[in-house]
Amino acid sequence: MSTSDPIRKVVVWGTGNVGRTALRTVMAHRGLELVDVIVSNPAKVGRDAGELAGIDPVGVLATDDAEAVLARRPDAVVYAASGDTRPDEALADVLSCLRAGASVTTPAIYGLLHPATANERLLAKANEACAEGNASLYVSGIDPGWAQDILPLLVSGVSGRIDEIRVQELFDYSTYDAPEIVRDVIGFGRPMDELPPMLLPSVPTMIWGPMIHTMADGLGVTVDEITESIERLELASAVDTVQGRFDEGTQGAFRFEVTGVVEGAPRLVVEHITRISPELAPDWPTPAPGKTGEHRLIIEGSPRIEMSIHATDGSDNPADGGNATAAARLVNTIPAVIDAGPRVLGTLDLPPVVGGGLSRG
Repeated sequence: MSTSDPIRKVVVWGTGNVGRTALRTVMAHRGLELVDVIVSNPAKVGRDAGELAGIDPVGVLATDDAEAVLARRPDAVVYAASGDTRPDEALADVLSCLRAGASVTTPAIYGLLHPATANERLLAKANEACAEGNASLYVSGIDPGWAQDILPLLVSGVSGRIDEIRVQELFDYSTYDAPEIVRDVIGFGRPMDELPPMLLPSVPTMIWGPMIHTMADGLGVTVDEITESIERLELASAVDTVQGRFDEGTQGAFRFEVTGVVEGAPRLVVEHITRISPELAPDWPTPAPGKTGEHRLIIEGSPRIEMSIHATDGSDNPADGGNATAAARLVNTIPAVIDAGPRVLGTLDLPPVVGGGLSRG
């Protein structure tokens, strides 16, 4: 951005795993100004945003009065509150921001990751709110998000023949301090005869299918169909983590693939290989030694290309690196999202987005 570009006034809504790092990213970005923080936990009301983000105080105090915040007409909201267990509430919050004239970036509404294939009623509702408030909406993150749309497309530019593009997330959830998501949504520690919400038929396609379509759009091909496959393993013995004990015989690891079929062949694959303990499923792909999480891109063809992405955020929790990358993408896209005009945006609707924290951070 140039020095003549306007400073955008930004609100961060939610201060959990993604919200905390979003706060730090906004405050480091030379084109953004943090003006408000919205929280739901009464214990956080009145606390300084810097304190909530784990840095020095910055003079912005958290509030639970979203209506008052939106009445102050911010330019944008990073909506970092979870949508996994409260999808209707998250959608209502985002629509209220758009109607109030604040553009929104969020990872919370999976159904709008790829607008061209989104549910028509959901897309129409969101576009109506955008038009009413003259604001824009962009849904993304790191996974689903950057690791499966811009990254593979960028790297494909140095490929000749492409037989398959495979994007993997390899993750040890013993480090991820979000018990409600890990146990109730992902299903670690739940009985093997109980399929968790994340692995119900069509759910992986709903969440990661948009990434298949985005890759296909960028490559100029058409997806004939999307298939999914799942494999699950039980714990042979109990394990203890930051979230407590996970009992023997319960779900301890799984892997799934969401595959885009192009011209009759499987060409675009999103694969997750996930454990509650690093010792599980040693024959499955694992992160690099010493790492608990990794995004890996493999382009089969000529030449064959493989690359790995690791992120850390200076904390004792290795999962914070992934959260930081998700938050940074949401924050760094804000100027482009605002400038794109009032509508629901896909990744390929935006120009190349770069970080804004070099000189200020």
